[in-house]
Amino acid sequence: MFFKYKIYLAFPLIIAAAALQGCHHADVAEQKDTSFQVTDTLLKSLLVDTVKDADAISEITLTGSIAPDENKMVKVFPMVSGVAEDVHVQLGDVVQKGQTLAIMHSAEVAGFAKDYTSAAADLRSTRRAYESAQEMYKGGLASQKDVEDAQSDYEKAQAESKRAGAVVQINGSGAQGYVIKAPISGFVVEKNINSATQVRADNSQNLFTIADLSSVYVLINVYESDISSVRQGDPVKITTLSYPDKVFNGTIDRIDDMLDPDTKVVHARVKIENPGNLLKPDMFANVQIKAKSGENLPEIDANTIIFDNNKDYVIVADGSKAKVHIQQITVAKKVEDRAYISNGVKAGDRIIASRQVYLYESLKDQ
Repeated sequence: MFFKYKIYLAFPLIIAAAALQGCHHADVAEQKDTSFQVTDTLLKSLLVDTVKDADAISEITLTGSIAPDENKMVKVFPMVSGVAEDVHVQLGDVVQKGQTLAIMHSAEVAGFAKDYTSAAADLRSTRRAYESAQEMYKGGLASQKDVEDAQSDYEKAQAESKRAGAVVQINGSGAQGYVIKAPISGFVVEKNINSATQVRADNSQNLFTIADLSSVYVLINVYESDISSVRQGDPVKITTLSYPDKVFNGTIDRIDDMLDPDTKVVHARVKIENPGNLLKPDMFANVQIKAKSGENLPEIDANTIIFDNNKDYVIVADGSKAKVHIQQITVAKKVEDRAYISNGVKAGDRIIASRQVYLYESLKDQ
């Protein structure tokens, strides 16, 4: 009976021991299951960027103004003296090539017209004389010299008629008087003539300036402190007060060699396309220049950086067993979506560019 009691007592102890051992194995299994592992499958599903070795970029903010493209701008000067009778356009108007800008009464143009009419009449007369001399020569009534003289007079009359016609055409004269026409299509950006204005051909003042604004210049004011940082070919972004949400992109194509004595700035020039002629001459412009600073710093995508506890980190993919590791970095500067790193990574390192926050949270406590 005592032996039977011992068996009954030992059986619960055996079951309890087995249960405790089972719990221990379950705890170990549970710990293994919760340990974070970076698998090959996970790694292949992530985006990876390579650290670039590049000159650091500095962003410089300057001001400027819009100016017409000088290669697409024409000044209209008077060819003759006279009095303006009718001015057809106003400042800022859009004109087409050949459109009448103004009409002038001019004694010079009247003289050109007279010369052309006389030359035309002389041409007709000498042609008839030449034809008559040829007929008479055939009938034996005129000599060869008479024909040659008549031919010479006719050729001189032809030359004079062409000259007089060219003068009339060049000076734009017509039945109404001296007609001033637009030499190109564009905008009237300067106007120095009104009705009844007396005009002299020897005046240095132009009557109109026509500018094609399909492309324009942005003249940037570069201060002395920024001259060494701005170079030809630097990309720029331009905004205006009129269109604050619209960005115009371009590159610096020219930098003046001389300092403006009045403003103490050097002018840099950017040529940009102007769709819809939104940009007008003399508009104020804000200009952001991406200039190379001369520092050779590794460059990464700023979006790959993880900020935690006032420090910056990235997740670096490597060839170790863990496959990735957390790396603290020092950011020297940021320009838009690019970051330049002074410590922590080097050119050629591979940086995780997707789900990096998830990886960081999973790895930082291990």
